[in-house]
Amino acid sequence: MEISIIGLPGSGKTTVFNALTKFTAENKPHSSGGLTTNPAVAKVPDERLQKLSDIFHPKKTTPAEIKYIDIGGLSKGFGKEQGVSGQFLNTLSTADAILQVVRAFEDENIPHIEGKVDPLRDIETLDMELIFSDLLIIEKRLSRLESALKMGKSAERDSAMKEQELMLRIKKSLEQNVPIKLQQLSADEMRSLNNYQFLTAKPMLIVINVGEKQLPIYEKTLEELKKAYTRPQVDLISMCGKLEMELVQLSDSEAEEFRKDIGLKETAFDVVIKHSYSLLGLISFFTVGEDEVKAWTIHRDTPAVRAAGKIHTDIEKGFIRAEVVTFNDFMKSGNMAEARKHGLLRLEGKTYIVQDGDIAHFLFNV
Repeated sequence: MEISIIGLPGSGKTTVFNALTKFTAENKPHSSGGLTTNPAVAKVPDERLQKLSDIFHPKKTTPAEIKYIDIGGLSKGFGKEQGVSGQFLNTLSTADAILQVVRAFEDENIPHIEGKVDPLRDIETLDMELIFSDLLIIEKRLSRLESALKMGKSAERDSAMKEQELMLRIKKSLEQNVPIKLQQLSADEMRSLNNYQFLTAKPMLIVINVGEKQLPIYEKTLEELKKAYTRPQVDLISMCGKLEMELVQLSDSEAEEFRKDIGLKETAFDVVIKHSYSLLGLISFFTVGEDEVKAWTIHRDTPAVRAAGKIHTDIEKGFIRAEVVTFNDFMKSGNMAEARKHGLLRLEGKTYIVQDGDIAHFLFNV
């Protein structure tokens, strides 16, 4: 899973990135010029994986991973004035989701670009920037389609006219400030947009970056924003980025003790992971053995044959069947032999829908 992190100047975006990845990217002034990217890979914590590793004692234990990319150098007006292009667009277009950091903290040493902190206004501002960017992409595509309609053959013109109709319909809604993910498009139409790099079509996780003094009331602040800003494929959470960045520099035991003292139940990373998986409809299944115990991330409702392809395309091509046991059933049994003896290890075919926590072994022949 790949998530790109964006935010307006002074939102604490890089601080949140460092907190999520235990990275030490420098908070550079936005006036330094040019877009910059900081990539980092974070391991997804999963207690189930560790329990399986304790049983199998493999040579290698491999958790699922999330790649975060901190995108710096944005300024207000980037979408309308120059649009999103080059490395920035390529980075965002390959992301599974966008994480938007929104400032809610007060700090007189970091003036807000609008002069006043207003999270809802900033969310709507960045929404508009992404809409402007998508409109520029559509304008360029419509220009090319005009040429295709003039010069193309009959079959090519029919295809171009169909695409033109879709682009014009999407453009009209964008001009009414409706992002693509909120437009009434069919599943086929949404799939046809995959190659366009539209940013308002992507799921978005919004992180409200609060200050330490706001921690006692941060849940109330978050609930008020959720009521004011409700969208499909958008989720809102909050964290104190500055505090979380400091905590990840401590030992796990010290950080846990500190969180208990101030009433934080989970790490910011755990919260972001949980909401990211939910927003994107992701689950994990496991493969186990003496060589490796590994967690694999797939979309919910993935059939067994496609889950096998996540491991290797040859396994998908030569799929015969899958041996599957749920994590809970396996833990009750203690080992595969007992799970098989009690009928808990099942044989499943290509169309079986893999469930969260399944332990699977795929049989194949190529």
